[in-house]
Amino acid sequence: MPISQSRIVSVLANVSGIIPTAFGVNCLLRPEHALGFFYFQNLRTPGDEQLVTYLMIVYGVRDIFMGVAVWVALYFGARKAAGGILIAVSAVAVADGTVCKMNGFGEWDHWGYAPMVCGLGLVAMGVLD
Repeated sequence: MPISQSRIVSVLANVSGIIPTAFGVNCLLRPEHALGFFYFQNLRTPGDEQLVTYLMIVYGVRDIFMGVAVWVALYFGARKAAGGILIAVSAVAVADGTVCKMNGFGEWDHWGYAPMVCGLGLVAMGVLD
């Protein structure tokens, strides 16, 4: 059996869908806390507070979408599509880390996740078969 078809790849991909979904739910329910993942908690001013909250909702929906997209692809047996989505998720982690680096620190909180999920995506796509 090719490694891309193994049960462990499916389980790991499902778990990889949980992570962005959980972060997304956190953004919707606790935008102030979620903002801390970017180390921006001290940047809020009273006039900007509503805008920042709205942007965190958009960010949360984006994260939930990423996780659900992985799950839907896996549910319908589209492992290559799930692999492509996981690679895209890794690109989002790189972008998020870059924003943190531009702010001065915290980039590795995001960059550490990117190679793992990208590698899993490549395996799910059958690169190692």
